[in-house]
Amino acid sequence: MAKLKTEGLKRFGRAIKYQYVKLLRSPEGARKVALGFAIGFGIEFLVISTMGVIYPIFILLVWITRSSVTSAAIGHVIAKLTFLPIPLLIVGKWLGGLLLPFAVRMPDWMPDWLDGFLELQLKTILGMTLISIALGALSYPVAYCLYEANRKRRDEKLSKKLAQAQNNCN
Repeated sequence: MAKLKTEGLKRFGRAIKYQYVKLLRSPEGARKVALGFAIGFGIEFLVISTMGVIYPIFILLVWITRSSVTSAAIGHVIAKLTFLPIPLLIVGKWLGGLLLPFAVRMPDWMPDWLDGFLELQLKTILGMTLISIALGALSYPVAYCLYEANRKRRDEKLSKKLAQAQNNCN
């Protein structure tokens, strides 16, 4: 039983490493990774205010932009672990109130107690959308630079290994 678990962990680790190497070797690797990370990081700021309905849009955005699903998931988890979306809800509500200063008129068939809640939710979603776009755009160059630095480091390491192997053969 223990042997089965370690083999499964080894296979999982190899699969992760394989996906990572595929991203490093792909011709548009830096753009794919950075864009995926930016989408994942930015979408996290909409998750709380939209009550999780945003996930189909998350998958669709990643698919349309042809970015990396893996890096999008990593960006999403990193944004979730920072706990930034929670305090930014207040800022999003404030920003949405600035952009929508008037009262939103709801349909007559809705109960009165729901009017205030939906107006607050609409303003929060509007503000959090702007915050998510801004933070996603800010995370793109950071992810791009980190990816390129890692790629250069790996290339230097590989060239040193090749030079050492060539010296050993001579």
